[in-house]
Amino acid sequence: MADDNLDRAARNILHANDRGGYTVPNGRVYPFQWNWDSAFVAMGFDRFDRNRSWTELETLFRGQWEDGFLPHIIFWQDDEGYFPGPAVWATGTAPATSGITQPPVAATSLRRLWESAVDAGEAGAYRARLEALFPKVLRWHRWFRDNRDPDERGVAVVVHPWETGRDNAPEWDAPGEPIDTSQVGDYVRRDTSHLDAKMRPTKLEYDRYLALVQFGRDLGWDHARIGRESPFRVADVGMSMILLRANRDLLALAEELGRTEDADELRASIARAEAGIGWLWDETRQTWCSRDLVTGRSSGFITNASFLSFYAGLRDQARDQATIAHIERIGAAVRYLMPSLDPEDPGFQMIRYWRGPVWAVVNLMIATGLSEAGHETLAHRLRDDTRTLIARNGFYEAFNPIDGTGSGGDDFSWTAAVWLAWAGRDA
Repeated sequence: MADDNLDRAARNILHANDRGGYTVPNGRVYPFQWNWDSAFVAMGFDRFDRNRSWTELETLFRGQWEDGFLPHIIFWQDDEGYFPGPAVWATGTAPATSGITQPPVAATSLRRLWESAVDAGEAGAYRARLEALFPKVLRWHRWFRDNRDPDERGVAVVVHPWETGRDNAPEWDAPGEPIDTSQVGDYVRRDTSHLDAKMRPTKLEYDRYLALVQFGRDLGWDHARIGRESPFRVADVGMSMILLRANRDLLALAEELGRTEDADELRASIARAEAGIGWLWDETRQTWCSRDLVTGRSSGFITNASFLSFYAGLRDQARDQATIAHIERIGAAVRYLMPSLDPEDPGFQMIRYWRGPVWAVVNLMIATGLSEAGHETLAHRLRDDTRTLIARNGFYEAFNPIDGTGSGGDDFSWTAAVWLAWAGRDA
Protein backbone atom coordinates (compact mmCIF):
# COMPACT_ATOMS: atom_id res chain seq x y z
CA MET A 1 0.00 0.00 0.00
CA ALA A 2 1.33 3.45 -0.91
CA ASP A 3 2.31 5.80 1.90
CA ASP A 4 -0.54 8.22 1.19
CA ASN A 5 -3.01 5.35 1.42
CA LEU A 6 -1.42 4.21 4.68
CA ASP A 7 -1.65 7.76 6.02
CA ARG A 8 -5.34 7.77 5.15
CA ALA A 9 -5.85 4.34 6.72
CA ALA A 10 -4.09 5.41 9.91
CA ARG A 11 -6.21 8.54 10.19
CA ASN A 12 -9.34 6.47 9.61
CA ILE A 13 -8.37 4.14 12.46
CA LEU A 14 -7.95 7.05 14.86
CA HIS A 15 -11.29 8.48 13.77
CA ALA A 16 -13.00 5.09 14.11
CA ASN A 17 -11.59 4.57 17.61
CA ASP A 18 -12.37 8.13 18.71
CA ARG A 19 -15.09 8.16 21.35
CA GLY A 20 -15.39 11.92 21.58
CA GLY A 21 -12.39 13.38 23.40
CA TYR A 22 -10.60 10.09 24.00
CA THR A 23 -9.50 7.20 21.83
CA VAL A 24 -9.87 3.49 22.59
CA PRO A 25 -6.94 1.27 21.62
CA ASN A 26 -9.19 -1.17 19.77
CA GLY A 27 -12.97 -1.10 19.95
CA ARG A 28 -13.47 -4.85 20.21
CA VAL A 29 -10.92 -5.71 22.89
CA TYR A 30 -10.11 -2.47 24.74
CA PRO A 31 -13.22 -0.25 24.96
CA PHE A 32 -11.92 2.44 27.35
CA GLN A 33 -9.18 5.07 27.57
CA TRP A 34 -5.73 3.71 28.38
CA ASN A 35 -3.06 5.98 29.82
CA TRP A 36 0.08 5.49 27.75
CA ASP A 37 -1.94 4.58 24.65
CA SER A 38 -3.45 8.07 24.71
CA ALA A 39 -0.02 9.68 24.99
CA PHE A 40 1.03 8.03 21.73
CA VAL A 41 -2.36 8.59 20.11
CA ALA A 42 -2.00 12.33 20.74
CA MET A 43 1.24 12.29 18.74
CA GLY A 44 -0.64 10.71 15.84
CA PHE A 45 -3.53 13.14 15.90
CA ASP A 46 -1.03 15.99 15.93
CA ARG A 47 -0.10 15.17 12.34
CA PHE A 48 -3.54 16.17 11.04
CA ASP A 49 -5.69 17.61 13.86
CA ARG A 50 -3.72 19.63 16.40
CA ASN A 51 -6.72 20.60 18.50
CA ARG A 52 -7.80 16.97 18.81
CA SER A 53 -4.30 15.90 19.87
CA TRP A 54 -4.39 18.27 22.85
CA THR A 55 -7.90 17.15 23.74
CA GLU A 56 -6.65 13.56 24.05
CA LEU A 57 -4.23 14.51 26.84
CA GLU A 58 -6.69 16.89 28.47
CA THR A 59 -9.32 14.16 28.64
CA LEU A 60 -6.79 11.73 30.08
CA PHE A 61 -5.95 14.10 32.93
CA ARG A 62 -9.63 14.56 33.73
CA GLY A 63 -9.27 11.12 35.29
CA GLN A 64 -6.43 12.20 37.60
CA TRP A 65 -6.89 11.61 41.34
CA GLU A 66 -6.51 14.38 43.90
CA ASP A 67 -3.09 13.10 44.99
CA GLY A 68 -1.70 13.33 41.45
CA PHE A 69 -2.07 9.64 40.61
CA LEU A 70 -3.06 9.01 36.97
CA PRO A 71 -4.75 5.62 36.44
CA HIS A 72 -4.01 3.23 33.64
CA ILE A 73 -7.67 2.93 32.58
CA ILE A 74 -10.47 5.50 32.69
CA PHE A 75 -13.92 3.94 32.35
CA TRP A 76 -15.76 6.83 30.71
CA GLN A 77 -18.68 4.50 30.04
CA ASP A 78 -19.32 0.98 31.21
CA ASP A 79 -19.01 -2.06 28.98
CA GLU A 80 -20.47 -5.14 30.59
CA GLY A 81 -18.45 -7.48 28.41
CA TYR A 82 -15.09 -6.17 29.64
CA PHE A 83 -13.28 -7.82 32.52
CA PRO A 84 -12.06 -6.58 34.93
CA GLY A 85 -14.40 -3.62 34.71
CA PRO A 86 -15.01 -0.71 37.11
CA ALA A 87 -16.99 -2.82 39.59
CA VAL A 88 -13.99 -5.12 40.05
CA TRP A 89 -11.58 -2.24 40.62
CA ALA A 90 -14.01 -0.45 42.94
CA THR A 91 -11.89 2.69 43.26
CA GLY A 92 -14.91 4.85 44.12
CA THR A 93 -13.76 7.63 41.79
CA ALA A 94 -15.71 9.76 39.35
CA PRO A 95 -15.04 9.01 36.58
CA ALA A 96 -14.50 5.37 37.45
CA THR A 97 -10.89 4.28 36.99
CA SER A 98 -8.49 1.45 37.67
CA GLY A 99 -6.24 1.66 40.73
CA ILE A 100 -2.84 1.29 39.07
CA THR A 101 -0.89 3.52 36.69
CA GLN A 102 1.17 3.09 33.47
CA PRO A 103 4.44 4.39 31.96
CA PRO A 104 4.50 8.21 32.06
CA VAL A 105 4.76 9.05 28.38
CA ALA A 106 2.39 12.02 28.73
CA ALA A 107 5.11 14.61 29.45
CA THR A 108 7.07 13.53 26.39
CA SER A 109 3.92 13.67 24.30
CA LEU A 110 3.03 17.11 25.65
CA ARG A 111 6.46 18.49 24.81
CA ARG A 112 6.12 17.11 21.29
CA LEU A 113 2.69 18.70 20.85
CA TRP A 114 3.96 22.04 22.14
CA GLU A 115 7.02 22.11 19.89
CA SER A 116 4.84 21.15 16.93
CA ALA A 117 2.54 24.09 17.70
CA VAL A 118 5.54 26.40 17.99
CA ASP A 119 6.94 25.20 14.67
CA ALA A 120 3.55 25.82 13.05
CA GLY A 121 3.42 29.37 14.41
CA GLU A 122 0.50 28.49 16.68
CA ALA A 123 2.13 28.81 20.09
CA GLY A 124 -0.21 31.60 21.10
CA ALA A 125 -3.25 29.42 20.53
CA TYR A 126 -1.91 26.61 22.73
CA ARG A 127 0.10 28.27 25.47
CA ALA A 128 -2.86 28.47 27.87
CA ARG A 129 -3.54 24.78 27.33
CA LEU A 130 0.12 24.00 28.04
CA GLU A 131 -0.03 26.09 31.23
CA ALA A 132 -3.14 24.16 32.33
CA LEU A 133 -1.69 20.71 31.62
CA PHE A 134 1.82 21.27 32.99
CA PRO A 135 0.95 21.26 36.73
CA LYS A 136 -1.18 18.14 36.29
CA VAL A 137 1.67 16.24 34.66
CA LEU A 138 4.07 17.50 37.34
CA ARG A 139 1.74 16.26 40.10
CA TRP A 140 1.79 12.81 38.51
CA HIS A 141 5.59 12.80 38.42
CA ARG A 142 5.64 13.84 42.07
CA TRP A 143 3.33 10.92 42.82
CA PHE A 144 5.92 8.55 41.34
CA ARG A 145 8.66 10.18 43.41
CA ASP A 146 6.66 10.01 46.65
CA ASN A 147 5.02 6.59 46.24
CA ARG A 148 7.18 4.47 43.95
CA ASP A 149 10.81 5.17 44.79
CA PRO A 150 11.16 3.99 48.40
CA ASP A 151 14.97 3.92 48.39
CA GLU A 152 15.29 7.25 46.54
CA ARG A 153 17.28 5.70 43.72
CA GLY A 154 15.38 7.53 41.01
CA VAL A 155 13.81 4.30 39.73
CA ALA A 156 10.11 3.52 39.29
CA VAL A 157 8.74 0.63 41.32
CA VAL A 158 5.65 -1.13 39.98
CA VAL A 159 3.14 -3.10 42.05
CA HIS A 160 1.34 -4.81 39.18
CA PRO A 161 2.60 -6.16 35.83
CA TRP A 162 -0.09 -4.15 34.04
CA GLU A 163 1.53 -0.95 35.29
CA THR A 164 4.58 -1.64 33.17
CA GLY A 165 2.57 -1.70 29.95
CA ARG A 166 4.48 -4.92 29.18
CA ASP A 167 1.92 -7.07 30.91
CA ASN A 168 3.29 -10.61 30.67
CA ALA A 169 7.00 -9.96 30.15
CA PRO A 170 9.06 -12.81 31.68
CA GLU A 171 10.61 -10.34 34.13
CA TRP A 172 7.46 -10.64 36.23
CA ASP A 173 7.45 -14.46 36.52
CA ALA A 174 9.74 -14.92 39.52
CA PRO A 175 8.47 -11.85 41.43
CA GLY A 176 4.94 -13.10 40.80
CA GLU A 177 5.44 -16.51 42.37
CA PRO A 178 4.61 -15.43 45.97
CA ILE A 179 1.24 -13.98 44.92
CA ASP A 180 -1.64 -15.87 46.53
CA THR A 181 -4.23 -16.64 43.84
CA SER A 182 -6.45 -18.91 45.97
CA GLN A 183 -9.23 -16.33 46.31
CA VAL A 184 -9.42 -15.18 42.70
CA GLY A 185 -12.46 -17.28 41.84
CA ASP A 186 -14.02 -17.81 38.42
CA TYR A 187 -14.02 -15.16 35.71
CA VAL A 188 -14.41 -14.78 31.96
CA ARG A 189 -11.74 -12.92 30.01
CA ARG A 190 -12.62 -10.72 27.07
CA ASP A 191 -9.21 -10.85 25.41
CA THR A 192 -9.21 -14.59 24.71
CA SER A 193 -12.76 -14.48 23.34
CA HIS A 194 -11.67 -12.02 20.63
CA LEU A 195 -8.05 -13.07 20.09
CA ASP A 196 -6.12 -16.32 19.79
CA ALA A 197 -5.26 -17.47 23.33
CA LYS A 198 -1.78 -18.42 22.08
CA MET A 199 -1.08 -14.69 21.75
CA ARG A 200 -2.27 -13.74 25.21
CA PRO A 201 -1.10 -14.11 28.84
CA THR A 202 -1.72 -17.52 30.40
CA LYS A 203 -4.39 -18.24 33.02
CA LEU A 204 -1.75 -18.40 35.77
CA GLU A 205 -0.53 -14.95 34.80
CA TYR A 206 -4.06 -13.61 34.70
CA ASP A 207 -4.87 -15.13 38.09
CA ARG A 208 -1.90 -13.23 39.52
CA TYR A 209 -3.06 -10.01 37.88
CA LEU A 210 -6.49 -10.34 39.47
CA ALA A 211 -5.10 -11.28 42.88
CA LEU A 212 -3.09 -8.04 42.86
CA VAL A 213 -6.22 -6.07 41.92
CA GLN A 214 -7.97 -7.65 44.90
CA PHE A 215 -5.00 -6.79 47.12
CA GLY A 216 -5.12 -3.13 46.16
CA ARG A 217 -8.89 -3.01 46.49
CA ASP A 218 -8.73 -4.53 49.97
CA LEU A 219 -6.36 -1.72 51.00
CA GLY A 220 -8.77 0.89 49.66
CA TRP A 221 -6.27 1.81 46.94
CA ASP A 222 -3.99 3.39 49.53
CA HIS A 223 -0.98 3.71 47.25
CA ALA A 224 1.49 4.38 50.04
CA ARG A 225 0.52 1.13 51.76
CA ILE A 226 0.39 -0.81 48.50
CA GLY A 227 3.88 0.41 47.70
CA ARG A 228 5.14 -0.88 51.04
CA GLU A 229 3.13 -4.09 51.39
CA SER A 230 2.37 -5.47 47.94
CA PRO A 231 3.71 -9.00 47.37
CA PHE A 232 4.79 -7.77 43.95
CA ARG A 233 7.27 -4.86 43.97
CA VAL A 234 9.65 -4.57 41.04
CA ALA A 235 11.87 -1.74 39.84
CA ASP A 236 10.87 -1.82 36.18
CA VAL A 237 13.67 -0.85 33.82
CA GLY A 238 11.18 0.28 31.17
CA MET A 239 9.13 2.47 33.49
CA SER A 240 12.29 3.89 35.06
CA MET A 241 13.82 4.89 31.72
CA ILE A 242 10.56 6.35 30.46
CA LEU A 243 10.14 8.37 33.68
CA LEU A 244 13.65 9.76 33.43
CA ARG A 245 13.00 10.84 29.84
CA ALA A 246 9.65 12.30 30.86
CA ASN A 247 11.29 14.34 33.62
CA ARG A 248 13.75 15.76 31.10
CA ASP A 249 10.91 16.71 28.76
CA LEU A 250 8.88 18.21 31.59
CA LEU A 251 11.95 20.22 32.62
CA ALA A 252 12.14 21.69 29.11
CA LEU A 253 8.51 22.75 29.42
CA ALA A 254 9.09 24.22 32.90
CA GLU A 255 11.89 26.33 31.47
CA GLU A 256 9.67 27.36 28.57
CA LEU A 257 6.98 28.50 31.01
CA GLY A 258 9.44 30.23 33.34
CA ARG A 259 8.52 27.98 36.28
CA THR A 260 11.85 28.27 38.09
CA GLU A 261 11.01 26.33 41.26
CA ASP A 262 9.41 23.49 39.30
CA ALA A 263 12.47 23.37 37.06
CA ASP A 264 14.76 23.07 40.08
CA GLU A 265 12.59 20.26 41.46
CA LEU A 266 12.75 18.39 38.17
CA ARG A 267 16.53 18.82 37.96
CA ALA A 268 16.78 17.23 41.40
CA SER A 269 14.66 14.25 40.25
CA ILE A 270 16.81 13.85 37.16
CA ALA A 271 20.02 14.00 39.20
CA ARG A 272 18.67 11.39 41.60
CA ALA A 273 17.90 9.05 38.72
CA GLU A 274 21.24 9.60 37.03
CA ALA A 275 22.97 8.72 40.30
CA GLY A 276 20.86 5.70 41.21
CA ILE A 277 19.51 4.05 38.10
CA GLY A 278 22.75 2.14 37.60
CA TRP A 279 21.29 -0.27 40.18
CA LEU A 280 19.36 -1.73 37.24
CA TRP A 281 22.49 -2.57 35.26
CA ASP A 282 23.17 -6.33 35.32
CA GLU A 283 26.94 -6.83 35.20
CA THR A 284 26.61 -10.55 34.51
CA ARG A 285 24.32 -10.15 31.51
CA GLN A 286 25.85 -6.79 30.52
CA THR A 287 22.44 -5.24 30.03
CA TRP A 288 19.75 -3.14 31.70
CA CYS A 289 17.28 -5.31 33.62
CA SER A 290 14.36 -4.96 36.00
CA ARG A 291 15.04 -5.82 39.65
CA ASP A 292 12.82 -7.44 42.28
CA LEU A 293 12.64 -5.19 45.35
CA VAL A 294 11.50 -8.04 47.57
CA THR A 295 14.54 -10.27 46.87
CA GLY A 296 16.93 -7.69 45.43
CA ARG A 297 17.58 -9.93 42.43
CA SER A 298 18.02 -8.76 38.86
CA SER A 299 15.66 -10.40 36.39
CA GLY A 300 18.51 -11.19 34.02
CA PHE A 301 16.16 -10.89 31.03
CA ILE A 302 17.08 -8.95 27.93
CA THR A 303 13.87 -7.35 26.67
CA ASN A 304 13.03 -4.44 24.39
CA ALA A 305 12.92 -2.28 27.54
CA SER A 306 16.63 -3.02 28.03
CA PHE A 307 17.37 -0.69 25.11
CA LEU A 308 15.67 2.45 26.45
CA SER A 309 18.75 3.85 28.20
CA PHE A 310 19.58 6.09 25.24
CA TYR A 311 15.97 7.35 25.22
CA ALA A 312 16.40 8.17 28.92
CA GLY A 313 19.45 10.28 28.09
CA LEU A 314 21.94 8.05 29.89
CA ARG A 315 25.49 7.91 28.53
CA ASP A 316 28.23 5.52 29.66
CA GLN A 317 30.76 4.27 27.15
CA ALA A 318 31.12 0.69 28.40
CA ARG A 319 27.41 0.15 29.02
CA ASP A 320 26.49 1.80 25.74
CA GLN A 321 28.86 -0.44 23.81
CA ALA A 322 27.43 -3.53 25.49
CA THR A 323 23.89 -2.38 24.74
CA ILE A 324 24.71 -1.72 21.08
CA ALA A 325 26.34 -5.16 20.83
CA HIS A 326 23.10 -6.77 22.07
CA ILE A 327 21.05 -4.82 19.53
CA GLU A 328 23.34 -5.87 16.69
CA ARG A 329 23.29 -9.50 17.83
CA ILE A 330 19.51 -9.57 18.04
CA GLY A 331 19.24 -7.71 14.73
CA ALA A 332 21.17 -10.51 13.06
CA ALA A 333 18.89 -13.16 14.57
CA VAL A 334 15.50 -11.77 13.54
CA ARG A 335 14.10 -10.20 10.42
CA TYR A 336 12.44 -7.34 12.27
CA LEU A 337 13.62 -5.37 15.29
CA MET A 338 12.96 -5.08 18.22
CA PRO A 339 11.52 -8.32 19.62
CA SER A 340 10.15 -7.93 23.13
CA LEU A 341 12.38 -10.76 24.36
CA ASP A 342 15.86 -11.83 23.31
CA PRO A 343 15.34 -14.52 20.62
CA GLU A 344 18.13 -16.55 22.22
CA ASP A 345 16.12 -16.81 25.44
CA PRO A 346 14.51 -20.26 25.85
CA GLY A 347 11.21 -18.56 26.67
CA PHE A 348 11.08 -16.61 23.41
CA GLN A 349 7.65 -16.91 21.76
CA MET A 350 7.11 -15.13 18.47
CA ILE A 351 3.45 -14.22 18.94
CA ARG A 352 2.74 -14.33 22.70
CA TYR A 353 2.23 -10.73 23.72
CA TRP A 354 5.38 -9.38 25.45
CA ARG A 355 7.43 -12.59 25.12
CA GLY A 356 8.58 -12.07 21.55
CA PRO A 357 6.50 -9.78 19.31
CA VAL A 358 7.65 -6.38 18.05
CA TRP A 359 5.79 -3.32 19.38
CA ALA A 360 5.83 -0.18 17.25
CA VAL A 361 5.59 2.16 20.25
CA VAL A 362 8.69 0.69 21.90
CA ASN A 363 10.53 0.81 18.58
CA LEU A 364 9.75 4.53 18.37
CA MET A 365 11.27 5.15 21.80
CA ILE A 366 14.34 2.98 21.23
CA ALA A 367 15.02 4.55 17.84
CA THR A 368 14.54 8.08 19.20
CA GLY A 369 17.17 7.43 21.84
CA LEU A 370 19.58 5.78 19.41
CA SER A 371 19.30 8.70 17.03
CA GLU A 372 19.87 11.25 19.79
CA ALA A 373 22.96 9.31 20.88
CA GLY A 374 24.37 9.32 17.34
CA HIS A 375 23.64 5.68 16.46
CA GLU A 376 21.84 6.60 13.25
CA THR A 377 22.31 3.31 11.41
CA LEU A 378 20.53 1.30 14.09
CA ALA A 379 17.88 4.01 14.50
CA HIS A 380 17.14 3.79 10.77
CA ARG A 381 16.97 -0.01 10.95
CA LEU A 382 14.31 0.21 13.67
CA ARG A 383 12.30 2.79 11.75
CA ASP A 384 12.55 0.90 8.47
CA ASP A 385 11.57 -2.39 10.12
CA THR A 386 8.55 -0.74 11.76
CA ARG A 387 7.58 0.89 8.48
CA THR A 388 7.80 -2.42 6.63
CA LEU A 389 5.84 -4.33 9.27
CA ILE A 390 2.94 -1.88 9.06
CA ALA A 391 3.03 -1.47 5.27
CA ARG A 392 2.99 -5.21 4.65
CA ASN A 393 0.72 -6.41 7.42
CA GLY A 394 -1.49 -3.57 8.66
CA PHE A 395 -1.91 -1.69 11.92
CA TYR A 396 -1.70 -4.58 14.36
CA GLU A 397 -1.11 -4.33 18.08
CA ALA A 398 2.24 -6.12 17.64
CA PHE A 399 4.12 -8.17 15.06
CA ASN A 400 5.99 -11.45 14.72
CA PRO A 401 9.72 -10.54 14.55
CA ILE A 402 10.47 -13.50 12.28
CA ASP A 403 7.84 -13.35 9.54
CA GLY A 404 6.17 -10.03 10.30
CA THR A 405 2.61 -11.29 10.69
CA GLY A 406 0.31 -9.35 12.97
CA SER A 407 -0.23 -10.29 16.60
CA GLY A 408 -2.98 -9.13 18.94
CA GLY A 409 -5.70 -6.69 17.90
CA ASP A 410 -5.94 -5.13 14.46
CA ASP A 411 -6.75 -1.52 13.55
CA PHE A 412 -4.83 -0.54 16.65
CA SER A 413 -4.76 3.13 17.59
CA TRP A 414 -1.21 3.45 18.85
CA THR A 415 0.22 1.62 15.84
CA ALA A 416 -1.67 4.00 13.56
CA ALA A 417 -0.35 6.90 15.61
CA VAL A 418 3.24 5.65 15.37
CA TRP A 419 2.87 5.44 11.59
CA LEU A 420 1.66 9.02 11.38
CA ALA A 421 4.10 10.48 13.90
CA TRP A 422 7.24 8.57 12.95
CA ALA A 423 7.36 5.37 10.92
CA GLY A 424 5.51 6.72 7.89
CA ARG A 425 7.37 10.01 7.72
CA ASP A 426 10.46 10.76 5.69
CA ALA A 427 13.65 10.12 7.62
